[in-house]
Amino acid sequence: MRFVVVTGMSGSGKRTAMKMLEDVGFYCVDNLPVPLIEKFVDLIITPNSEINKVALGLDVRADQAFGDLQQILAQVKENGYQFEILFLDASDAVLLKRYKETRRMHPLSPQGRVEEGIYKEREILQGIKQKADYIIDTSNLLTRELKEEIDHIFVRNEEYNSLMVSILSFGFKNGIPADADLVFDVRFLPNPFYIDDLKHKTGNDREVQDYVMRFPEAGEFLKKLVDMLEFLIPNYVKEGKHQLVIGIGCTGGKHRSVTLANELYAQMKEQGNYGIKLYHRDVKQGI
Repeated sequence: MRFVVVTGMSGSGKRTAMKMLEDVGFYCVDNLPVPLIEKFVDLIITPNSEINKVALGLDVRADQAFGDLQQILAQVKENGYQFEILFLDASDAVLLKRYKETRRMHPLSPQGRVEEGIYKEREILQGIKQKADYIIDTSNLLTRELKEEIDHIFVRNEEYNSLMVSILSFGFKNGIPADADLVFDVRFLPNPFYIDDLKHKTGNDREVQDYVMRFPEAGEFLKKLVDMLEFLIPNYVKEGKHQLVIGIGCTGGKHRSVTLANELYAQMKEQGNYGIKLYHRDVKQGI
């Protein structure tokens, strides 16, 4: 029997994750009051049961005794039942944006500000998040990307360390991305913008890629960057970091940064057991 507890911040995609688990064969129960968990486990996990995969969704709005959850789950484990915890999260800014777009009130602040509800919920969920087996930050995830992460963990049963790496190309003239954790400047490389045949192409085109990467400095930069990230990422994981945004910038964000971001993505995708995504913020600017 595989038993998964699904919880996390309101607005982070828990219900979407539950639907995805249901689609891959999990028997799903959502919004079960916390005091009923032990009884539910006793009923669902029986020797002759045909159900071999269960996902239990726990929502902070479902029961005001949510603070007792850790104690109850500890008792479930003491009774001999093993389970995994999947925690869905997102940044406060993204959660606030989602609430504004849907015009919903936060369950912990129905008459007040959404920010207050988000703050209260983080406080309540802090303990269970620390005990989670998997943490998926959906701040920058598309629905199909969330499905890929769910399949990665619960279908393919691959090792997962809850870190999502985003590689982001950008142009300095349009500003440094506010969410970037690491920023690298590749304006030291010759600029294809000044080559007539390349000016209106981008780093997604083979001609631009060949031009940028033919300079030894580009390959050396990429090698040193990969070496540094191979050192940093395991240490970020050890310290509990779940989201890493790597910004690679050039002047306009169309040629050099796009090329190097593509090259870095290709190399990192073959390594590690973390999720990885690629974005080109400014590649269509002015095209």
